[in-house]
Amino acid sequence: MARSPRLFVSPTESPIGKRLTALMSIGFLALVVAGVAAAWMTQRNQVHARWVEHTYRVENAIIDLRRLIEEGETTRRGYLLAPDVALFKDAYGVTATELPQRLAALNTLIADNDLQRRNLSALNRQLVPIVAARARSIALTDAGEVTQARDLFRAETAARRMIGVRRTMNRMIAIERVLLTRRDRELQNAVRTFYVMLALTGVLLVVVAAISLAAVLTYTRDLARSRDTLNELNANLETIVQDRTADLTRANEEIQRFAYIVSHDLRSPLVNVMGFTAELEAATQQLGTLLDCAEAEAPQLVSEDARLAVREDLPEAIGFIRTSTQKMDRLINAILMLSRQGRRVLSPEPIDMVALMENIRDAMTHRLTEANAELVIERPTPDLVSDRFSLDQILSNLVDNAVKYLKPGVPGRIVVRGRRQASRAIIEVCDNGRGIDPRDHSRVFDLFRRSGAQDRPGEGIGLATVRALVFRLGGHIEVSSTLGEGATFRLTLPLTLEPQDRSA
Repeated sequence: MARSPRLFVSPTESPIGKRLTALMSIGFLALVVAGVAAAWMTQRNQVHARWVEHTYRVENAIIDLRRLIEEGETTRRGYLLAPDVALFKDAYGVTATELPQRLAALNTLIADNDLQRRNLSALNRQLVPIVAARARSIALTDAGEVTQARDLFRAETAARRMIGVRRTMNRMIAIERVLLTRRDRELQNAVRTFYVMLALTGVLLVVVAAISLAAVLTYTRDLARSRDTLNELNANLETIVQDRTADLTRANEEIQRFAYIVSHDLRSPLVNVMGFTAELEAATQQLGTLLDCAEAEAPQLVSEDARLAVREDLPEAIGFIRTSTQKMDRLINAILMLSRQGRRVLSPEPIDMVALMENIRDAMTHRLTEANAELVIERPTPDLVSDRFSLDQILSNLVDNAVKYLKPGVPGRIVVRGRRQASRAIIEVCDNGRGIDPRDHSRVFDLFRRSGAQDRPGEGIGLATVRALVFRLGGHIEVSSTLGEGATFRLTLPLTLEPQDRSA
């Protein structure tokens, strides 16, 4: 038998695909590295730029402070020479008020520079006697003692003190200009490095693009050689799909018939066992009556073993047989029910999901009241075009399951909500019950499988039926839960179910 040509070759199997994957991976990693480096360089440029800008601010602050100090001395002298001119006094008042503020602002700006902080401390010490002398001379002038104020001014050493102030501030400006030169050089170096990095990144992009383009063209030529074969197979694809669908349908029908036949074949011997069990139970009652008579008339004829056999062993054995046959009967009924569900033709119709859930809540009102639980239906919930009977069974089973496994002593709250996602609907049934162990999430949907403590009646067929019905409606179901924190069953169903071919 000839091997059919392979239309699609994964990158792990094709040499060209491997080469393309490797090149793209290398290019991607290189671009990531270049991007990280560019981001780092940008951050460094920003840091250098901030330091240069900071140096300019400090230098300007020193220059402004020096101007303010000299302006204060000039306005004081003007006021001493012309005390009747209020403009000099007003100008002096402004400079005297701004001086502490400018000193504080400068102190904040140079907080990172110990040398400048020491210079500023020296400047503050130099300014103390100057400010005090200015205040005394202004006060004397205000009091009308202009001559005394001028004599005090002549006796001062203000000129020498101002020279010291200027020297201190010149040192501070010199320090900032040295820092500015160094930081400007660092900024220029960082900018040049950044441009070099950008250039390298551009070259890398061109190289990666060229290599990738060459690899893609090679890979495209390889794909083109499979085009003719693909077209030939596409012509037969629909026939292949139909044949396989028919095979699956026949296999499913065969499984359903097998389950139906097996269930009927099992029921026949089960009925016999149940009938003979009833006869054994009647015979046991007669033996008990006979034993009572023997014990009354001839107790020496009745042994202890016989008494135990009639009064304990036989009733216990018959009870075990009856319990087992009843369980077998329920299991056979479950198999029959699943078989009938698989054979039933689905009938899609428009369904108001809120109305459907309200009907389920009304039907379970007594059960919910007994369990001290409430069923909350959140709106809006998307409407479906689907099989009403199947949806009713699915949601009824899920709500019934939630009521069955609520936490004792905790008011139950079961919430049903839905939303639309593209062409499908997501419906969730949430509760605050016992929860399900994560290890059992996939097993709870298996037939005859149950999770957690087996203290509630049931045979493990409810969730299996739900999953089978959901699959028939073209959807799937999953559960998310943690022990002690409730469970959420999530249904994904098509908004519109396609009608079934009744002749199939």
